Amino acid sequence: MTDHDPRKHDRREGDRGQRRRAGDAPHYLDPGETIFSLWGRVILARYKRWAAAATRHIIQRPLHIGVSARIYHPEPGATGLRSKNLQYLEESVAQWVMSRDVLVFMIPTVNTSGLLHPSNIRLRDYAKHLDGLVLQGGADVSPQSYAEAPTKPEWSGDRARDMYELELLHEFVEAGKPVLGICRGCQLLNVAFGGTLYQDIATDVPDAHPHVSDDYDRHRHEVTFPPGSSLPAMVKGPQRALVNSIHHQAVKSLGKDMQVEALSYPDNMIEAIRYQRAPFVMGLQWHPEFHRAGGVELLDCTGILDSFLRAARETRF
Repeated sequence: MTDHDPRKHDRREGDRGQRRRAGDAPHYLDPGETIFSLWGRVILARYKRWAAAATRHIIQRPLHIGVSARIYHPEPGATGLRSKNLQYLEESVAQWVMSRDVLVFMIPTVNTSGLLHPSNIRLRDYAKHLDGLVLQGGADVSPQSYAEAPTKPEWSGDRARDMYELELLHEFVEAGKPVLGICRGCQLLNVAFGGTLYQDIATDVPDAHPHVSDDYDRHRHEVTFPPGSSLPAMVKGPQRALVNSIHHQAVKSLGKDMQVEALSYPDNMIEAIRYQRAPFVMGLQWHPEFHRAGGVELLDCTGILDSFLRAARETRF
């Protein structure tokens, strides 16, 4: 057979034809594969890869938690720093929240009409960009904020701080972000939803046990959890526990859609509340930041912080 044998030429052409057909449709594809089903699978694979990357970002990026500011008002006749408005954060609150590896930001008041430095920033912007809010303790809530007059001048509270924190609270609730109120923050939560306060427990409830003392962060009393409370599942502790107590005001009438989460023992003053129409909006009358994690004497409140932070991660977008 010569090099120009027509049969050999036909075999080569047949082989090339088979290779072309195989290149047009790889053997690993399904026999019924179409260009549309192939592109559908390609897009789905790309989406799964993007979703996995986004999930890693959500899990790995630290939470950004805002803490409302305490406010120091200028003293009459003072000079220097004491003549200025100061806004500050109590270290123990920040350290407690940061113990779970999150970033903490103090949220200042916003001056939209100032002569020196007016701003277009709103408290709503903080609610949009932060993942949760902690309302820290401090000065009394003003009776004016729940439509009462102070029964003593020293119980007039801080109306300016009330207005700032009430707006901040409502912005975070409206944005669907979790809120945890501590001491004053618990009282403010109740007032925000139409509740009232005892202006002074010793005066208004003479039979109540002392809830404030010169011992400050060493003053303690017990609390119990009523039926339906969500706290026992968070703290995984006994039905009666010891907490740090520093408050002379307390929740009186509950705000709308508020539920009692804890009561002082044995005088049954309201010690914790929860707003039922949000994923996580809770107030603790005691100071969890003064409780040691894993401690056995005072109630370990780490589970409450973790529940708050889980809600923050779930609602961050």
